[in-house]
Amino acid sequence: MADVVVVGQVGRDLVLRVAGLPDAGGSATAVERRELLGGKGANQAVALAQLRVPVALIGVVGGDPAGDEARAQAVAQGVDVSAVVRRPGVATALLLDLVEDDGRRLLVESVPDGVLLTADDVRAAVDQIAACQALSLQLQTPGAAVRVALDAVRPDAVVVSDGAPADDDTRTAVLARADVVRADAAEAARLVGRDLDGVDEVREAAAELLTAGARLVALGAGEVGDLVAWRSGPRLGVAAEELEVDPSWADGELLLPLLGSEPVDPTGAGDSYVAALTAALLGGAAPEDAAWAASAAAALCVVRAGGRPELSPDALGAAIRRFRGPLPPG
Repeated sequence: MADVVVVGQVGRDLVLRVAGLPDAGGSATAVERRELLGGKGANQAVALAQLRVPVALIGVVGGDPAGDEARAQAVAQGVDVSAVVRRPGVATALLLDLVEDDGRRLLVESVPDGVLLTADDVRAAVDQIAACQALSLQLQTPGAAVRVALDAVRPDAVVVSDGAPADDDTRTAVLARADVVRADAAEAARLVGRDLDGVDEVREAAAELLTAGARLVALGAGEVGDLVAWRSGPRLGVAAEELEVDPSWADGELLLPLLGSEPVDPTGAGDSYVAALTAALLGGAAPEDAAWAASAAAALCVVRAGGRPELSPDALGAAIRRFRGPLPPG
């Protein structure tokens, strides 16, 4: 069984790098065309596999050749796709990326209803969920499917949520159970039900989400970077009654700037961020160390057209040292 189960979208990304994005009525000249495994769930699963974390993916592809190719690409990356449903009669989700030479980007998304996860799809994979050490939920997934996954996960497993659900019932269920909450600026606003203007309001939102039950919250703060906050307790994955407060998990927060050079394509940065954060926490990392790992993984992702993860433990470690600097002795 996989250590981590990812519940989320699977599809294909058609990446066109162009000499100039079209204006109204204009045209663009493609200089590079790549078709890749995509979707937030698949991206996170691939990134976890690249970081040598055994991972399984729960998602849906169409019953078309593109769906078969998406599953095959995931398998080639080391992802268990036994719970990726092949849905006859519908097309696999397509996301079209137009990336201009100066980094400007246009994303056109097409997700047929037939390739959205249903509650029954997730019920068919409850044995995998019940056996995992960590469950990563991509919250663009329909709420009924998310809630089935939450019901199936064991009490001591780490639950990571990414994004903001569309309905209030799922939002309530996620915030009551998630140990780790990751959201960009817009998603964080939806989680707390109000607009967030500036770092102080993001900090207030983080405190609210920690009070709701999360142990660690990572919220986008726009161009400032990411605010990561955590509350005291045992290391994640350890039952509270079995261990007193871990010294590395005393209450704290960290405001990390966006790392690295000007992004070529930010498409999959959030997926790499969530994967590295999950891998680090599952490996016993302290919150601050896990936050640096997540931000460094995102920085490694955005410098590549298509935004697909291309990680390894060695590359990630080198990036952390480059961005963070050497750790003090001891």
